Amino acid sequence: MSSTTASVRSLYVHVPFCAHKCEYCAFYSEASSGELINRYVGALERELELVAGTLRPQTIFFGGGTPSILNLKQWHQLLHTMDRLNLLGAAEWTVECNPATVSLDKAKLLRDFGVNRISMGVQSLDERLLERLGRIHSREQVFKSFDTLRAAGFENINVDLMFAIPTQTMEIWHATLNEAFALQSEHLSCYEVIYEQDTPLFAQLKAGEFDVDEDLAYDMYETLIDRCEQSGFFHYEVANFARRAGAGRAAPRPVLSDPEIPDFACRHNVNYWRGGDYHGLGPSATAYIGGLRTRNWSNTPLYCEQLEKGKRPFETREELPPLQRAGEIAAFGLRMTAGWPFEEFQKASGFDLRSEWAGQMSELVNKGWAEESPVRFRLNRQGLRFADSAAEMFLR
Repeated sequence: MSSTTASVRSLYVHVPFCAHKCEYCAFYSEASSGELINRYVGALERELELVAGTLRPQTIFFGGGTPSILNLKQWHQLLHTMDRLNLLGAAEWTVECNPATVSLDKAKLLRDFGVNRISMGVQSLDERLLERLGRIHSREQVFKSFDTLRAAGFENINVDLMFAIPTQTMEIWHATLNEAFALQSEHLSCYEVIYEQDTPLFAQLKAGEFDVDEDLAYDMYETLIDRCEQSGFFHYEVANFARRAGAGRAAPRPVLSDPEIPDFACRHNVNYWRGGDYHGLGPSATAYIGGLRTRNWSNTPLYCEQLEKGKRPFETREELPPLQRAGEIAAFGLRMTAGWPFEEFQKASGFDLRSEWAGQMSELVNKGWAEESPVRFRLNRQGLRFADSAAEMFLR
């Protein structure tokens, strides 16, 4: 085993099940039976056993789908397997939850095994918009579930919201933000609705059932940034806002190395944006370790079948040339308001941002989208609005 693979510090686990597939969702997920979920849990245990020797997780993220859809017995099984494989004790361990599938027993079980961060998929606090998106929870369930998580001992909770939802007005967006801020969560993730092919929302758009108002979407994003700043949330990535420690909130440990990143930033995602290695388990999950990118089959029965035969369930394997990987690392890191400290980039990629990408950096500064100092390069507020376009310039 090489030193590169001996201590991967981040683990992503994809739980592909939902009670109902949302209208906008393009992630691999499915509404499924208890029998397939049981089979998946058994297969995931096998996959954990296959990677445990190369994994010392400091961040863990269970995403989906809806991880909280797993029942108590299934969670017990997984958590005891992780205990047996010495995979507990991560500094940050996030589980995504739907407000309709949170119970005090489940929350306490997760907390007892070391889960210390919950990401709650709220999306909206307007009943009509929740229905429009195909969400199964009510606004009342959001408040009840949030209180349940606090009662179970969670001191680091993210609330997921969406804006530019069809028929959403600025008035509704302000009201949603008011109620979201009143929850006093530690983190907010706020995404503009994206119309992905093969989703019901995309089909409705193509059928002319509604129009996209780009100006309103832009105004909602600007409103979001302003109001978050006024409410004690620091904008640290295009769609993410977090609090700093203080006012009764102790900073998570260990403290983040870049003081520009707020204490309650999602460390797992910061590892992605800063080019770190990670294992990805579960159907459709991607992993990146030591120059090799792998992707699991986006097919739960096939995923299970491969693992039941003792095989890794890879659909693709891709070896990235160093410069190509460095370009991706540059692009991802520019999504963060802290941008790239030059030393940090060199450590992560082996390349110097100032030599290989000097032309692109100058172009973005001249465009008014970015700023460069002696120690770092970053996009400014206008540049972050067009982060995807800026990032493409750094790909090789």
